[in-house]
Amino acid sequence: MRTAIVIAIGTVVWVVSSAKAPLAAAASPCVTATATCTEWIALGRGSARSMIYRSFPLDMHNEGIRRATVMVHGAGRNADHYFTTVTSAAFIAGALEDTIVVSPRLTACNDKLEPNEVGWSCTGDSWRSGGMAVTHPDLSSFDFIDQIVTKLANKRVFPNLRAIVVTGHSAGGQLVARYQMSNRLHDSVGTPMSYVVANPSSYAWPSATRPLSVDDAEPENAKGAWETDKPHAKFSYGAFQGSGACPNYDRWPAGLQNRTAGYTVNTSDEQLKKQLVSRPTTYLLGQVDTLPLGGFDSSCPAMAQGATRRARGEAFVKYVNEQLGAKHGIQIVPECGHNDRCVFTTDAVLPLIFPK
Repeated sequence: MRTAIVIAIGTVVWVVSSAKAPLAAAASPCVTATATCTEWIALGRGSARSMIYRSFPLDMHNEGIRRATVMVHGAGRNADHYFTTVTSAAFIAGALEDTIVVSPRLTACNDKLEPNEVGWSCTGDSWRSGGMAVTHPDLSSFDFIDQIVTKLANKRVFPNLRAIVVTGHSAGGQLVARYQMSNRLHDSVGTPMSYVVANPSSYAWPSATRPLSVDDAEPENAKGAWETDKPHAKFSYGAFQGSGACPNYDRWPAGLQNRTAGYTVNTSDEQLKKQLVSRPTTYLLGQVDTLPLGGFDSSCPAMAQGATRRARGEAFVKYVNEQLGAKHGIQIVPECGHNDRCVFTTDAVLPLIFPK
């Protein structure tokens, strides 16, 4: 059985000079989910901005940082909670002192916005899929992640940074899965990037085929999949049998079709597939994430991908690896359901989000 771990980490007070040149960072990380550990990121050319929680300032010279971990929250848009999760995981991994942890806040729906803060839609081509902001139609949620990555890769600020990991859970896992295949920085940013996708409800399928409802994809078998912590592999693929009643099943963000707006609009299907296959990615699926809990997407396009989150992920990874030639990793996280803290504080997961 897993043992609950409670971690108390002291508050750090930052002393910031008014000098224009980059400064040496404070010796200790900022790890409290309070305003002390927040920072605003400018987006676009105007006054637009979005907020992050971070363990070290993004504009302060710091030679001690070896890696960066960007953690995207779920549908609750509780970046503070996810910041606490990932800093606690870094503490367990012994990586807190040489990792810069960033947890962006993607505001949407009825969230109260600060002046000039960017806000996205809850539905359709939303923040989960690189959709354009409601408040600033020229900015996408992927632009926000791009700007964070660009700042992290600045060698004048972090000269010894050698790895950037972009990860997220649930709705955040959806964003990371689509950002992985869509972003324009991966090959040019100058720092190796990898992606860790945890328990999303849906994926952008690279073809019109879907898992057939047989063997491990048969709904009752999928719901009983929690009995093992080994990935299931008995999946078959073919034309989606319910396409007549579900005409949107292959439209973005569930597939690649009808990308008429947003970050990916000018990227071809073939380029998205190439990027999907070539970029280092690991998928984390909770062993018992087989129930329709925690904002489970039961829409027609999502159900076309499988009966449970776990089955959807297993079928997707097998298809991408075997049909498209990817070499993506998959881990079934023992005894975890749809719970970010269970997933990200598991020993086998720590090397993925804090690589050596």
